Amino acid sequence: MEQSRSKILRQNGGRESVGNFIKKESKYSSCEMTIMPFSSFGMNRYRLSLHFLTALLLLLIFLLFPPSNALTVEIQSLLQFKNQLKDPSNSLANWKESDSPCNFTGVYCDPLSGRVTGISLENISLSGEISPAISGLQSLNSLFLPSNSISGELPFQLINCSSLRVLNLTGNDMNGTLPDLSPLRSLEILDLSFNYFSGRFPNWVGKLTNLDSLGLGQNGFDEGEIPESLGNLKNLTWLYLAGANLRGQIPQSIFRLKALETLDFSSNSISGEIPKAISNLQLLNKIELFSNNFTGDIPPELSKLTLLREFDISKNQMSGEVPAEIGNLKNLVVFQLYENYFTGELPAGIGDLQHLESFSIYRNNFSGVFPVNFGRFSPLKSIDISENKFSGQFPRFLCESKMLQFLLALDNNFSGDFPESYAECKTLERFRVSKNRLSGMIANGIWGLPSAKIIDFGDNNFTGGLSLDIGISASLNQLLLQNNNFSGELPLQLGNLSQLEKLSASYNSFSGEIPSQIGDLKQLSSLHLEENSLSGPIPSELGQCAGLVDLNLAGNTLSGNIPETFATLNSLNSLNLSQNKLSGLIPHDLEKLKLSSIDFSKNQLSGRVPFDLFVMGGDQSFLENYNLCIDQKLRDEARSLISVCSVKKSTNKITEKKLALFCIIVSALVVIFAGVLFVSHRKHESYLKNLEKGQEKDPNWKLESFHPTQLNADEICSLEEENLIGSGSTGRVYRLDLKNGGTFAVKQLWKGKHVKALKAEMEILGKIRHKNILKLYACLMRGGSSFLVYEYMENGNLFQALHRQIKGGKPELNWDRRYKIALGAAKAIAYLHHDCAPPIIHRDIKSTNILLAEDYEPKIADFGIAKVVEESGIDSSCFAGTHGYIAPELAYSLKVTEKSDVYSFGVVLLELVTGRSPFEAEYGEWKDIVYWVSCHLNDREDIHEVFDRRVSDSAKAEMIKVLRIAILCTTKLPSLRPTMRDVVKMLIDADPCSISPGYKAPEQY
Repeated sequence: MEQSRSKILRQNGGRESVGNFIKKESKYSSCEMTIMPFSSFGMNRYRLSLHFLTALLLLLIFLLFPPSNALTVEIQSLLQFKNQLKDPSNSLANWKESDSPCNFTGVYCDPLSGRVTGISLENISLSGEISPAISGLQSLNSLFLPSNSISGELPFQLINCSSLRVLNLTGNDMNGTLPDLSPLRSLEILDLSFNYFSGRFPNWVGKLTNLDSLGLGQNGFDEGEIPESLGNLKNLTWLYLAGANLRGQIPQSIFRLKALETLDFSSNSISGEIPKAISNLQLLNKIELFSNNFTGDIPPELSKLTLLREFDISKNQMSGEVPAEIGNLKNLVVFQLYENYFTGELPAGIGDLQHLESFSIYRNNFSGVFPVNFGRFSPLKSIDISENKFSGQFPRFLCESKMLQFLLALDNNFSGDFPESYAECKTLERFRVSKNRLSGMIANGIWGLPSAKIIDFGDNNFTGGLSLDIGISASLNQLLLQNNNFSGELPLQLGNLSQLEKLSASYNSFSGEIPSQIGDLKQLSSLHLEENSLSGPIPSELGQCAGLVDLNLAGNTLSGNIPETFATLNSLNSLNLSQNKLSGLIPHDLEKLKLSSIDFSKNQLSGRVPFDLFVMGGDQSFLENYNLCIDQKLRDEARSLISVCSVKKSTNKITEKKLALFCIIVSALVVIFAGVLFVSHRKHESYLKNLEKGQEKDPNWKLESFHPTQLNADEICSLEEENLIGSGSTGRVYRLDLKNGGTFAVKQLWKGKHVKALKAEMEILGKIRHKNILKLYACLMRGGSSFLVYEYMENGNLFQALHRQIKGGKPELNWDRRYKIALGAAKAIAYLHHDCAPPIIHRDIKSTNILLAEDYEPKIADFGIAKVVEESGIDSSCFAGTHGYIAPELAYSLKVTEKSDVYSFGVVLLELVTGRSPFEAEYGEWKDIVYWVSCHLNDREDIHEVFDRRVSDSAKAEMIKVLRIAILCTTKLPSLRPTMRDVVKMLIDADPCSISPGYKAPEQY
C-alpha cells in the first residue's frame, strides 16, 4: 500500500524531482565536497588526501575539545524525537545514546563541528508524532520525512531551527492548524502536501521569500481565496496548491513569479477566465488547472510559453475554439481539455507536434475532420477523443511511433474503413472505436493485439468475420462487437482468452455453433450472443464459467436441451434463452440460482415449469412453449396463459383411494372452518380499527408491479403492529404472510415525506436487477398513503446479525459468513457504480441497509436517497446519509461522488472485522470507528486488538487483508480511495478459501 501511495505522490505535481533536489541539499549540508581535478588518477589521490586530512583534523578536535553540552543536547533531542515515533521496520535501531548522532541512520552532520544538519527518513513506515524536542537541533537545515504515517500536529517549536532550508513532510497523516513558520526565513523547500492539515490557508507563507518550492496541496483547509502575498515569492519555481479548497480567481500577483516552472491549482473551486497575464511566466513548463470552475476561452497568449510541456485544464466550464497558436507550443508532451464545452475544429498545427505523448479532449463538442498528421511525428502513447463530433476518415497515423497504449475514439461520426496500419500497433492496451459510422472489414492483424485489455468495435457497420488471430490477444478483459454486421463462425481461439470477463457480440450475423472452448474462460462474467444466427446445442461446458453473472443467447436458432450444468452457475443473475428452438425439460435445479431475470419464452420446451422459476420470471418468461405446463392453482392465481399439467391416474386400490379422499375432505373442512373463523375475526378487528380512525376502505388502490406476483391490495395494506420489524427515516417495515403463500416485507412510507423516497425507490429498484440488491415487487398508492412491497429477508440486517449470538456465546456470523456478506455487498455497489448507465450513488450504505436472506446472502436495501449520477450531477441539494458512515469531504462540500459510497462501505468492512458499532463510548467523545482503528495501526501487536475476539484466531490472516481494504476505503482524500470495482477484486484476492490469495493494491489508472 505504501509503495502504491508513494507512486501517487510522485505522479502529483512532480514531487519526484523535488525529492531528488532535497536529497542533494541534504548531501550538501553534510559538507561532502566534490572537486574536479584534471585526471581520474589525480582526482582519486586528491580525495584520499582530503579524506585523510579531514579524519585527522576531526580526531584532533575530538581529543582537544571533548563533546560539548550542545552535542549532548542534540543526542537527547534525537532520542526524544525517536521515542515519539513508532518504527515497525526497526530502521532507527542504531540511534543509541552511546553513539555519535553522525552514525545514526538517516542523520547528517557537519564534518567539522559534528552538529546535526539533516534528517532524511523517507518511506520507512514511521508513525507516531514529531516531538517538540526537534527544536534542540539548532543547526538543522533539512527535515525530510515524506511518505510515512506520521500523525499529530506540527510542533510550533520548529521555528527555533532557524537554519532550516528544507521541510518536507508530504504524504503523512498530520493534522491540526499549521503553526506560523514565517520566522524560518531560510526555508527554500516547504512541502506539507497530502496530509490532513485544517484551518485557514496559511497567509504567512508569503513572508518566506527564499522559497524555491511550495507544496500545501491535498489538505483540508477551510474554503478561502489564494493569498495575494504569494506574489512575494520571487524565487519560487514549483507551486503545488491542488486540492486545497481554494475559491475565487487567481490573483494577479501570481503572474509576477517570473521564475515559476510548475503551476498547479487543480482540484479546487477557482473561477473566472484564465488571465492573459499567464504568458508573463516565460519559464513555465507545467500548468495544472483541471477540476475547477474556469470559464471562457483559452487565451492565444498561452502560445508565448515556448517551454510549456504539460497543460491540463480538464473538467472546467471553458468554451470556444482552441486557438491556432497552440500549434506553436513545440515542446508539448501532455495536452488535456476533457470535460469542457469546446467547439469547432482542432488546429492543424497540433498534428505536427513532435513531442506529444498524451492527448485527451473527450466530452467536448469538437467537430470536423481530425488533423491528418496527428501522431505522425510524435511518440504518442495515449489519446482520448471520445464523445465529440469528429467526422470523415479515421486518423491513420496515431500509432506511427509504435508506442500507443490507449486509443479511445468512441462516440463520434468517423466513417469509412478502419485503417490497416493499426495491425502493427502491438502496444495497444485499450482500443475503443465504438459508436461511430465505421464500415468494411477489419484487418486480421488488428484482432491480434497481445497487450490489449479492451477491444471495442461495437455500434458501427463493420462486416466480415472474427479473425483466428483473436487468440493472440491473450490479455483481453473485454471484447465488444455488438451492433455490427459481423458474420461467420465464432473461432475456437476464443478459448485462449483466459482473462476475458466480458464478451458482447449481440446483434450481428454470426452463425454456426457456439464453440465449447468458451467454457475455458474461467473469468467470464458476461456473455451476450443474442440476435445472431447461431445454431446447434448450447455447450454444456458453459457451466464451467463459474463467475458468469449475465448470460444472453436469445434470438438465435439454438436447439437441444438446456444444459443441466447451468445449475452450478451460482453467480448467475440474469439468464435469457428466449426465441430459440430449445426442447426438453427445464432443469429443476435451476431453482437454486435465485435469478433476478429469466426468459425462456418462444422455444419448444416441455414439461412442468419449476415453481420457483415461475415465481422468479412470471408468465411472460415461459410463453410460446406450447408443451410447458403449470399447476391449476398457480395458473389461476397468476392468471397465466400457460397450459395446466394433466394429473396422472393413480394405481392405488379403491379402498385406499376412498380412505385418502375421506381424509382430504375432513382436513379441508377443518381448515375451511378455521379459516372462516380467522377471516371473520380479522375483518371484525380491521373494521373496528378503521371505525376508530374514521377511515373507510377505498377499494381504488393504484398498483404498479415490477416483478410478476399476485398481490391483493387490501391484504397488503392491512398491517398488524405485532408484525412490525423495523422503522427508519422513510417509513415503518412490516412482515406480511399472504394467505395464498409467500412472505413479503412491506414498507409503509411516512406521510408528508414519502414522495421523494417513493420516487427514488420506484425509479431505481424498479429498473435494476442484481442478486445482491433487494427486489422491489410492487408499489401501492392511494391518497396520502404509499406502500412498497419487497422480498422478505429472513435474517434481518447485518447490524443485527453482527451483534446476535448463538448457543455457547459464539457469534451468529463466523468469518466465512462475514466475508460472503462483504463480497456480495461490494458486488452490488460495484454494479450500481460501474454497470448501471447512468451510474447510481446509494448515499446511505450502512450495516442496517444490508439485509440478509436465509442463507446469509446480502441484499443492499433502502434507495430512498439514492442519486442517479447523470440526473443529479455531482451536487446534492441537501446533506444526506447516516452519522458514522458519511465521508469526511461531505462535511464541507455537497459534491457527491461514488467515492462517498466507497467510504461508507469501508466503515461496514470495519464493522465486520471488529464486531463493533460505528460509534462507541470507548472511542472517545466525537470519535468514530475509523479514528479508533487508526489508533491501533502503529504496531503488529496493537493491530490484533481491533479484531472481533469472538472470531476464530485461524481467520486472522484473512481479517488483516479485509482490514487493509477497509483502511483504503476510508482514506480521507476521495482521490486516494479505490473504486468499488477495485474493492471487489481485492476482496476476491482475500478469499479465505483461495489457495494463495495475497493482497493486491488497486491498479493506478
